[in-house]
Amino acid sequence: MKAPSFAYEKVANLEEALQRLHEHGDAARVLAGGQSLLPALNLRLTHPQWLIDIAGLDALRGERLRHEVLELGALTTHRELASSALVRKHLPLLAMAVPYVAHAAIRNRGTIGGSLALADPAAEYPAVALACEASMLMRSVRGERKVKARDYFQGLYQTALESDEILCAVEFPVARSSERFAFEELARRHGDYAMAGLAARAQFDAQHRLERLHLAFFALGDRPMLAPQATACLVDQTINPQSIRDAQQALGADLSPPDDLQAKAATKLHWAKVLLGRVLSSLASHQGA
Repeated sequence: MKAPSFAYEKVANLEEALQRLHEHGDAARVLAGGQSLLPALNLRLTHPQWLIDIAGLDALRGERLRHEVLELGALTTHRELASSALVRKHLPLLAMAVPYVAHAAIRNRGTIGGSLALADPAAEYPAVALACEASMLMRSVRGERKVKARDYFQGLYQTALESDEILCAVEFPVARSSERFAFEELARRHGDYAMAGLAARAQFDAQHRLERLHLAFFALGDRPMLAPQATACLVDQTINPQSIRDAQQALGADLSPPDDLQAKAATKLHWAKVLLGRVLSSLASHQGA
């Protein structure tokens, strides 16, 4: 299929982009890496009247480390994240997730901002942002605002991003020395969309008990989801076979995956329990590392 007709404008700076979005509202879409938008256009799943191309805006690229926060520009590509020494050092969970994102050709052009703006429930970065308590920095002609990941993802491809706003950057708290991270994903082939996934961030005390834990599941609902009941079984406990079984049992109260073409809900819940066991075992094996 071919894309529907639309007008195209490549803007010279962020202010011009924001003004065009203000003028065109819901009739405009922002084009960055284009790895999700262009296929959607060709399939006629979206019908914008205007495409506002921001790919040339260097102000939305790069990394900035300040005050225990690493800020990543929205146009930073997956490939740039994979090769970043700052990401490897300060955001190990994000570094773990990047290799699971599609294939090399897509990682060369796709961006972290595009992934977070689309909010595909099977994507890796939204779950990482949720587990790490990241914040999205958004701008419009009305000003700038910051939204926590827990409030940003609102449903199936639904976010707090308004039609006249651009996601400019994402802020991640840098990893503490007492924190451990793990990432697991189940897909039919490497690079395919995830059928189930889990991003985990944990902090241990001197006795190897879990002080804090964030378990962000993805591809199991309409958005990335935390697992508070499973987490409650683990906080103030050491990770051991019994605590893992307790947490796996509690997942049924946290997740309600739908039936789809991939699998029945019961099968998806089983996948989630398997991934949880793997992630917890990985976290336990790295205590004190």
